[in-house]
Amino acid sequence: MANFAIMGFGTVGGGVAEVLRMNREAIEKRLGEPLCLKYILDVRDLSASPYADKVVGDFSVLENDPDLDVVVESIGGAKVALDFTRRALLAGKHVVTSNKELVATHGRELLAIAREKNVNYLFEASVGGGIPLLRPIFQCLAGNEIEEISGILNGTTNFILTRMFQEGVTFDAALREAQERGYAEQDPTADVEGLDAGRKICILADLAWGREVRPGDIEIQGIRSITPGDVEAAGKDGQVIKLVGRAVRNAGGSVSACVRPHLLSAEHPLAAANGVFNAVMVRGNAVGDVMFYGRGAGDLPTAPDGRQVCRVGAGPVISFMDKWTIYPWDLYQKAVKIAEDAGIPWQTKEGVFGGNDARSYVSSAGGAKVLAVSLPVRYLHSANTLVNKADIDHARQLLDLLAKELPRG
Repeated sequence: MANFAIMGFGTVGGGVAEVLRMNREAIEKRLGEPLCLKYILDVRDLSASPYADKVVGDFSVLENDPDLDVVVESIGGAKVALDFTRRALLAGKHVVTSNKELVATHGRELLAIAREKNVNYLFEASVGGGIPLLRPIFQCLAGNEIEEISGILNGTTNFILTRMFQEGVTFDAALREAQERGYAEQDPTADVEGLDAGRKICILADLAWGREVRPGDIEIQGIRSITPGDVEAAGKDGQVIKLVGRAVRNAGGSVSACVRPHLLSAEHPLAAANGVFNAVMVRGNAVGDVMFYGRGAGDLPTAPDGRQVCRVGAGPVISFMDKWTIYPWDLYQKAVKIAEDAGIPWQTKEGVFGGNDARSYVSSAGGAKVLAVSLPVRYLHSANTLVNKADIDHARQLLDLLAKELPRG
């Protein structure tokens, strides 16, 4: 049996417990053993919670339990969370976190402790919410020299900007709505001032190039000053405003990073990421541009990837096919024709089938990967919708057809 604890039972910690409750059978099947939530560390009164019997108020209970294997840190911040994370690692516990502030400011120290104690410090959920991003970038793209990383890294600000563009509301009105929906904290400073996105781009830059990049050393601008007039002017020019984090490796090996509002053409792939969705583009010297897409706000998407409580999945993955990325256009057109000839719905300008219930096929031409399709989440141009059964059936048919008709690699 694998025993784990959750430190901090707010939005993220509660999301971890809910994901594991919903998917327990599948998770335990993948693990090959039962998974037990043994403790919840929180100082608040949780007597009305269905997990009340798990609650403890003293971290030393977790620290001194030899049967506790994994600790999920969802306290947030870099004070109490830092102390408890250090002590958990030193006690030989694996630690999983979505705390981007802690990772950005103390990640190297905590990774060194983890190596010394032969345990794992895992932080996939610290960047991109539910998108499996760090491992695909730095394992699947290991054969590339990463040249640039850019993306929409904060779901809260993206929701606010989307509402400003689509509904014409003010920043303050959009922020209030985000708070009412649980997408923004009551103190939204870290989100709207760009600090959250700054921490995330620093984590990505550090991992991509092995150079420590601290949030205090980069330019960070938020979205608080964006007005309806700015939105109107951008729209007239066929553009949108997105808060984009960007990191680039310069000639000579130095690294530059920043977070600021960007004007993007409506044709740009990042421009179509709306609502609480995040989108990250990674440019490799061999593969070209690769894009990752998924929800970046809310309790379930931002919960640490459960099977990092021995690597369990949570949240959508996007496998994509579009003319802006690495796919040769002639092969893209061939795939579209296959779908159309079979009567399978497909969007010819920009279309994606993707998901974490992945049954994927990857095709290649000239040594470059050109196609990846998986299930069960679909994204079509400017609409973000969960698919119904018919969509899933169509995607399965398309997968089977493409696997037969396109070159496999």
